[in-house]
Amino acid sequence: MSPTVFREGGFRFFFFSLEEQRMHIHVHGESGEAKFWIEPRIELARNYGLSEYDLGRVRKLIEEHEDDIRSAWRRHFGG
Repeated sequence: MSPTVFREGGFRFFFFSLEEQRMHIHVHGESGEAKFWIEPRIELARNYGLSEYDLGRVRKLIEEHEDDIRSAWRRHFGG
């Protein structure tokens, strides 16, 4: 199960249900995927094909939606 948190700018932001406990979000775009840690701060964990430009756009979207991501994480995983 991988619930979508939001879609924006051609990217899908989502969680994998059975993954590590540290708060993070996955993003899928036309040219690749990435994973960003949310805690203790927003930072790139892994990148699979997104350009530096797209990573910058994605990071900005994560920053803009940080509260929504944290709320969705708590609803989905508890806590």
